[in-house]
Amino acid sequence: MNRKLTLVSVAIATLGGCATVPPSGPNVMVLPGSYSSFDQFRQDQSLCEQYAQGSTGPVAQTASNNAVNSAMTGAALGAAAGAIIGAASHDADEGAAAGAGLGLLAGSAAGLASYNTTASELQDRYDAAYVQCMYAKGHQVPVPAGYTSAPARAAPPAPANYPPPPGYSLPPPPHS
Repeated sequence: MNRKLTLVSVAIATLGGCATVPPSGPNVMVLPGSYSSFDQFRQDQSLCEQYAQGSTGPVAQTASNNAVNSAMTGAALGAAAGAIIGAASHDADEGAAAGAGLGLLAGSAAGLASYNTTASELQDRYDAAYVQCMYAKGHQVPVPAGYTSAPARAAPPAPANYPPPPGYSLPPPPHS
């Protein structure tokens, strides 16, 4: 029993050491502006990467916490359920270890799914902040082929042909 419980504890501790790694850089291309030297571009790039990193910090920590909490909660619930089931078969320790293992597995799967979604959102947030910063500094952001801005709107309808209000007469047509 102690060996199995130790393995489960090591698995939980290992998972607890996992952390959401914030984006290491942008996934978008930005080109130097027309009036920027390459050295200025590199300085702006570094500044904008720091800005983008700062805009994702709290979200990265939340994602990490959620993934770890999900796995640990799954392990705890699994251990409790396993102990109850194991007690019915007169081996609560074996049931608790098995339940903790299964709970850790299920909780980890749920945590991983949540982490992957959050990691994608984190990269999108990073990229948006980076592009905004670089664009504000005068650099060029290529637009993917086929990109269209807002869909074209229909022209407003022509005004209805109502008669003039009472007491109003139309001016005479100009003479040619």
